[in-house]
Amino acid sequence: MTGPVRLALLVAVVVGSYAVGRAAPQQHSREATAVRSARTQQNTAIAARDFDRAASFWTEDVVIRSGLGLIIQGRANYRSAFVADTTTVFRREPDRVDVSDNERWPLAFESGTWTGHSVADGRPLVRGRYAAQWIKRDGHWLIRAEVFVALGCANSGCKRPLSVQ
Repeated sequence: MTGPVRLALLVAVVVGSYAVGRAAPQQHSREATAVRSARTQQNTAIAARDFDRAASFWTEDVVIRSGLGLIIQGRANYRSAFVADTTTVFRREPDRVDVSDNERWPLAFESGTWTGHSVADGRPLVRGRYAAQWIKRDGHWLIRAEVFVALGCANSGCKRPLSVQ
């Protein structure tokens, strides 16, 4: 193989690799944006106490570990937990969303911070970090699992009991 042929092959490999590498992040960026949009819509529903709408972002078999340790399984149970908590409005703020690069795995990982504020006066109560697994079904991103860890509190939020010792 001559020098010019080697150079041409090297350029083709580099350009092809660059094109493949550039195409994937753009696709995933669109998907990450869709996950972030779904989270924003769910936050809006939670703030409005529209728990039917909030629940529409969970799979039927969603599994949650709450900030203080309670395990909640299933969409109906998770929705009921929101309805039962009449004192707190929760918000999640993603700082990272990663989407699987395998098209056969329609999965995304989200991490960020969460807060709980008083419904009555908006005062902060609890805060922490969270992670969520999303799955894309029928063109919609749904939450399949969430883990929350409480890392701080204020006001009456500090009196909440640890659920699991």
